Amino acid sequence: MVTARRPRPKPTSRYRLRIELADLKPLIWRQVWVEGQMHLLQLHHIIQAAMGWTDAHLHDFNIAGVRYSVPHPDDDFDLPLVDERTVRLDRVLKPNLTFEYQYDFGDSWIHIVRVEKAEKMPEPYGAAFVDDGARACPPEDAGGSGSYQDFLDRLATDPRDEEVVSFLEWAGTDFDPGRFDRRAANAALLRMAWNRWGEK
Repeated sequence: MVTARRPRPKPTSRYRLRIELADLKPLIWRQVWVEGQMHLLQLHHIIQAAMGWTDAHLHDFNIAGVRYSVPHPDDDFDLPLVDERTVRLDRVLKPNLTFEYQYDFGDSWIHIVRVEKAEKMPEPYGAAFVDDGARACPPEDAGGSGSYQDFLDRLATDPRDEEVVSFLEWAGTDFDPGRFDRRAANAALLRMAWNRWGEK
């Protein structure tokens, strides 16, 4: 009896990304592994989960002068727009490349993404992974980096300041700007992989 051989998975590349939230001190950052067969839409979901956002607003990527996002009929931007659902990471990522990911066009949270490392892997694993990181993601609708930096500065100098207390009441009593939970971030990324978020 002759049985057909199962095709071997094609080798792929994986990339280690350093993601930093711009214009904030102390720095909020994540180090994330992604795979080349993933698309930019998947990277959007990965950044959301790794950072701690809730995907409640629009976003785009700016890579080498090209804007990538999900096209919308009302879009009116200067940069050419490419549908992020059609672009594999191994088509645009390379070592030492730096690009921007913007989330929430109102608050304009700019993430600086740098490709720290690229390496071959024999077959895809199918899930992203957070290696490291520091500090909590700002709450949604916190007003952008300027407003959030003002809160951090006031918190450092006078935790009982009226505006600090008000911000913490609004953000939730359990909000801790110094806390980053890597296990929770990786659990979210595994759920995404199992449920195939961003693949359609």
